[in-house]
Amino acid sequence: MLTMEVSLAGVLGRVRSARESRADSRKGMPTMFEKLRAWVVERVAERRLRAEQSRAARLAERQLKEEDRARIEREQQARLAIERRRAEDEERRSEERRIKRELISQKEPVITRQAPPAVPAQPDTAVASVQQLDEVRLDYPVDTTADPQPEVAVPARLASNTRSEMAAVIRERAARNEQAKTVKAAAPDVTVDPDVAEMTSTAWIDRTVTGERTGSAARMAVKPGPRRKEVIEPLSAYKPPSLDLLEPPIGHHEQAEEELRERAIILAEKCKEFSVTGHIHRINPGPVVTTFEFKPDPGIKYSRVVGLAEDLCLALKAESIRIDRIPGKSTVGIEAPNAHREKIYLRDVVESSKFQQSESKLTVALGKTINGEEYIADLARMPHLLIAGATGAGKSVTLNAIICSIIYKASPDEVKFIMVDPKRVELGLYEGIPHLLTPIVTDPKRAANALKWAVNEMESRYRELAKLGVRNIEQYNREVREMTHPTLSEENPESPRPLPYIVIAIDELADLMMVARGEVETSIARLAQMARAVGIHLVLATQRPSVDIITGVIKANIPSRIAFRVSSKVDSRTIIDSNGAEALLGQGDMLFLPPGTARLIRVHGPFVNENEIKAITDHTRKQAKPDYNEQVTLSDQETLDADGFEVEQDELYEDALAIVTDMGRASTSVLQRRLSIGYGRAAKILDYMERQGFIGPGEGSKPRKVLQAAYDFRERVEQKRQEVED
Repeated sequence: MLTMEVSLAGVLGRVRSARESRADSRKGMPTMFEKLRAWVVERVAERRLRAEQSRAARLAERQLKEEDRARIEREQQARLAIERRRAEDEERRSEERRIKRELISQKEPVITRQAPPAVPAQPDTAVASVQQLDEVRLDYPVDTTADPQPEVAVPARLASNTRSEMAAVIRERAARNEQAKTVKAAAPDVTVDPDVAEMTSTAWIDRTVTGERTGSAARMAVKPGPRRKEVIEPLSAYKPPSLDLLEPPIGHHEQAEEELRERAIILAEKCKEFSVTGHIHRINPGPVVTTFEFKPDPGIKYSRVVGLAEDLCLALKAESIRIDRIPGKSTVGIEAPNAHREKIYLRDVVESSKFQQSESKLTVALGKTINGEEYIADLARMPHLLIAGATGAGKSVTLNAIICSIIYKASPDEVKFIMVDPKRVELGLYEGIPHLLTPIVTDPKRAANALKWAVNEMESRYRELAKLGVRNIEQYNREVREMTHPTLSEENPESPRPLPYIVIAIDELADLMMVARGEVETSIARLAQMARAVGIHLVLATQRPSVDIITGVIKANIPSRIAFRVSSKVDSRTIIDSNGAEALLGQGDMLFLPPGTARLIRVHGPFVNENEIKAITDHTRKQAKPDYNEQVTLSDQETLDADGFEVEQDELYEDALAIVTDMGRASTSVLQRRLSIGYGRAAKILDYMERQGFIGPGEGSKPRKVLQAAYDFRERVEQKRQEVED
């Protein structure tokens, strides 16, 4: 019983404690619920606050965006208004320039000197007195089809104002006339050379004073005055080709102003996308490309503008774009190709005032600049030219334009060509023109021999210059013309003659470098270093602009270069020592490096087709035959034999020997007239006769004597010929 009571008391105690604990827990529960409720309320309040703040921020941001959009629209409208005003100003200036060009083109050419009309003296009437000579006034014959020729004067000893000097000339001619009559009376059976008889007649004085000569249609103007420039006209009556032989330009495409403005806006917006801010300052449309003058804002580097070339190509959908600084301005030129490319004709440049007024015989028409202005250059000042570019870029066409330009400017007596054409198809149209010094060279080995000959000719010319104490070919020719009259030196092959310029045009330098690299490079280096003063100039063209073809020696001695389109920047640096040629358009688009400067000039070369070249060459062939020098392409072994004499005998040698034996005297003028050959060939035939012992040495202005050996040799030849016929 006692045990049961103890256990019951324990159970009751536990129940009591449980009730007390439940009562305590019920007392603390309201406090926990209140805390949770307060926390939830606080969180909700914070979320509502953040939502209100975010809503207010979005509203403020939207308001700012609207304000920015409105500001940008205002700026764009202002910019468009500025661009519109600039375009209107540019349009007005362009219209003014166009009107000015039209007015200038409609003006007649200015004549600086015009001789008064006068009646020419009769050439068959002898001048009887000094007073009659003083009354003689001559003028050029009027030729409306030919270009105006510069006025030339006779030498001082023939056109002096002092009567004593003129009287001395008359007495000298009269003495020669009496001497000729005495010789003719003493030996009536001897055939007298017509040239000699003509020199000893009184009519020769008239022709000397009036400027008339055998084989020349030009006349010299004699005008009284205190001072005279002693200039003598060329020996030949060469007439340059007419401009009508060249094709006239066909039309002119004007770019729409709206299109130009639209392209300018595209360029400006594209630059702005890459944070290159600025504006288009001016638009200069040209025949092939249009130059947009972009003026960057302060702080924008030039290199950043150049780096956008490819992106601007994408924006304008252009083939290529070239970016370069504009000299003399604080703008950057963006050169973009036109949608319609204008063809540039050779006639455009040749008939321009710049070309016509140039006095140099080596004036070349390179084409037009990016602004459409004619661009000419003087090969004598370069003094050599290197042309390089990829196939089809326009090298051969430019070489043809250079050759045709010189033909328009110079006669065969003033400029001679040595043309090397390993491809045999580029320069073949010039075969047989009188300007050629040798037939067109197609064999690379013969071309190397021609360069060697040019080096020897250079050294020989320097010796001739040293004899007269002059420094260049211009001074030498001036001295020779002043001291030697053509009609007095026809019979004297030993007298000095004016030296012609020699232009060596090589169409493909790579072929020569592959066959005879050492000889060709050495000859080119020597000519490039020293040949300028003696009038020998190089024009080298190649389609392989690699360092093994355009070596450092060649580049160092040829500062003037033309780069056409190439495939890489490396090739561009090989040619012109800078990038840029890889961004050209081709078809005559070139970068020209003038002498004495590192600034490149972009020029668009003129186009000349085969029909134009054929017309020009046919015109020159009708006037004279080429006077070839057979020694140009011969090697040393082919030129001389063991005794030092020429091995090959001229094909006209026997005919020339028959002529001199029939006449009893030998002269170059007789051989020129009878055999229709040039002076150089006739002089070589006489030199060969002298070495064979058939004629005597030269005796001043007198003809050479024919020795007995010539008659004996002719008799032996005729006997052998008779035996063969029998």
